[in-house]
Amino acid sequence: MRKIPLLGLVITLVSLLLMAGCGSTSTGTSSPVKEPDTITVAWLPNTAGDDLKEARAEIDKVIEKATGKKVEDKLTTDYAITVEALASGNAQVAWVGAQQYIEAHAKNDKVLPLVVNSGDSGTLNDALYYSRLVVKKGNEEQYKSGDGFSIDNIAGKKMSFVSSSSTSGFKVPSAAIITDFTKQDKWKSLKQEDLLQGGGDKFFSQVLFGGSHQLSLVNVLTDKADVAAVDDIDVASYVELTSGAENTPGAVYTVRKDAAAPFDKLAGVQYVVIKAIPVLNAPIVANTGVLSQETIDAITQALTSDEVASNTKIFVDKGGKGFFNKPQRFLEVEDTWFNPIRELSK
Repeated sequence: MRKIPLLGLVITLVSLLLMAGCGSTSTGTSSPVKEPDTITVAWLPNTAGDDLKEARAEIDKVIEKATGKKVEDKLTTDYAITVEALASGNAQVAWVGAQQYIEAHAKNDKVLPLVVNSGDSGTLNDALYYSRLVVKKGNEEQYKSGDGFSIDNIAGKKMSFVSSSSTSGFKVPSAAIITDFTKQDKWKSLKQEDLLQGGGDKFFSQVLFGGSHQLSLVNVLTDKADVAAVDDIDVASYVELTSGAENTPGAVYTVRKDAAAPFDKLAGVQYVVIKAIPVLNAPIVANTGVLSQETIDAITQALTSDEVASNTKIFVDKGGKGFFNKPQRFLEVEDTWFNPIRELSK
């Protein structure tokens, strides 16, 4: 496993992660519920594209087989729509980032996590992905510091985030920015809300929100932004590592020749990672107030089964078009496992 940068935030995330155990999911409800005949699964904008239709369908099939119910997808265009659909019960299941889960749970404490994908070890110990700050290749020299890279020069730049509700596309990178810059007198009072808007008297000259990790990356590749926040998993099937080590400062990635939209006209364009921060894996969650305990248990048992772990349409070769990589698998997880992400908003 790659060595994780020694940042205070990183240490907090990883130490709490390693201390967390894999426990049975508590639904917080034992009373009978009148559940719908059709289970609606909500998908974030990052996972709602046509290129991931087959991967979504495979997850749907697992839920259909486990519950005997019809499953339909709710494809959303905004993070807030997914959160609201889940909290209200209009969608009963969703695969969301840790931050969206926390927001949905705050709106309705019956929304609880079922599973997360493990790390390559098959455990929760390395159940991480990466939030990264990246710049277009050719512009990286202004972020160099000695033999490495620094984010000291991002102040005053045009910045692209994903959404204010995105875990790895806003919450984690903004926390890292604040950790670094509040050490300086000029920015000692900097807060997350200060990064939401740009302007002459703001931290950034301009702030864009791509709406998805793919479009946040497009913003920096097309020079609409100087710096972009983007995770590694949502763009993995569109790019390939050209030089350096994965998810480390200085790593160079190139858009593949056969990349699907929105990268189909950007083949060969490159970007450089200037900062990378590990993030807790995203959960599949359910609104336990509108699904019976029997249904919840059936979905959880199916997802954590060896059959699903060996399903090559769900757990694909790295770089393939899917959500999860071999040799990972689904593991049950509890609400408290996501406390490190909760701490970022305090």
